[in-house]
Amino acid sequence: MTKEILVLGAGMVGVCTALALRQRGHAVVLVDRQAPGRETSYGNAGIIQREAVQPYAFPREWMAVLRVITRQGNDVHYHPRALASLLPTLARYWRESAPARYAGTVTAYSALIRHCLTEHERLLTLAGAQDLVSRSGWLQGYRRNLPFEQAARNATEVARLHGLDCRILDSAGLAATEPALHGSMAGAIYWRDPWTIADPGELVSRYATYFENAGGTIRRGDATTLKQTGTGWTVATDDGPLTAAHAVIALGPWAPALTRPLGYRFPLFVKRGYHRHYAADPMPKLPLLDAENGLMLAPMKRGLRLTTGAEFAHHEAPATPVQLLRAERYASELVRLGEPVEATPWLGARPCVADMRPIVGRAPRHPGLWFNFGHAHQGFTLGPATARLLAELIDEEVPYIDALPYDPIRFGG
Repeated sequence: MTKEILVLGAGMVGVCTALALRQRGHAVVLVDRQAPGRETSYGNAGIIQREAVQPYAFPREWMAVLRVITRQGNDVHYHPRALASLLPTLARYWRESAPARYAGTVTAYSALIRHCLTEHERLLTLAGAQDLVSRSGWLQGYRRNLPFEQAARNATEVARLHGLDCRILDSAGLAATEPALHGSMAGAIYWRDPWTIADPGELVSRYATYFENAGGTIRRGDATTLKQTGTGWTVATDDGPLTAAHAVIALGPWAPALTRPLGYRFPLFVKRGYHRHYAADPMPKLPLLDAENGLMLAPMKRGLRLTTGAEFAHHEAPATPVQLLRAERYASELVRLGEPVEATPWLGARPCVADMRPIVGRAPRHPGLWFNFGHAHQGFTLGPATARLLAELIDEEVPYIDALPYDPIRFGG
């Protein structure tokens, strides 16, 4: 039976959700204040991370925590004024990262990640976006021997348990694999399963164009105006109010602006991140993570994209790109970075949940309202996978994976 559905948020998750529902014959309107793929989905490293079976956990070693608190290293930065309000959620994040709890999260999370390539492959073909894809994997590099050896052992075990293809490259092997490197490293883990995208925002845009070609509708509007009516939901757009029996909140880091007024107190927080493009010459062939310095070098259409680690701050706080400034220096030790392409760095926010699992499913107390957000670092990877899951739930089908680990009900009714 055809349903009228509003999907709020036109990032990778929202666009894929709208498309999955439209492919099932529903009348779908996708609403966002900007064109598809211009916010969080634009700014990532462009990797569909098939290897990311283990979500980023809160460090359990006190030395690692102390390193963050004292602002040593470049992988984490924080705003002291924001930390007080974040502490209750971060405390839960720390508890959920305890070994026993985390093992259950990995089991659930890996069930989604397992399908990321096949779900993207279908959409890539339909959207005519194969030209944006490279299937050559990425490099997780280390400068020092001890961290490299430890990471290599862990990666080998993860690959064995989850059927992944990884190769351990010593310094010479890394240099041969990535000739653009002029600085030496101890070695790298070469994850060969993942795919990389030359323009993440363009991929979302192509998916959105296919959605429109398939009969879907896109409207500019303010998702935060969503209100419940007697028969469903309404939202304000530039073309006037829209109403539908169902609405999906797929707003990533903006989701709390809608869920909190409705009475939902999810343990949500953001990890902000920065990027900038550079006219590197020569251009690296593969994305490279400098794991010890919290930066990623990702070759893109616009240039070499340099991305940073996590910044804990209020979502809309002014930019403080100190990590990017340090990352430029570290990156220049590895490649000929070149001049920056943009006048100013890009800033975005990753939508995180304390238990490291996205929130996907029916709103417990509001008929016709659905959630699909909280993907943290992997919204770009998991957009098609959680879109399929939510579409099956809306259509009351048996879902293709166990939906319970992601159900909003886990945080109470």
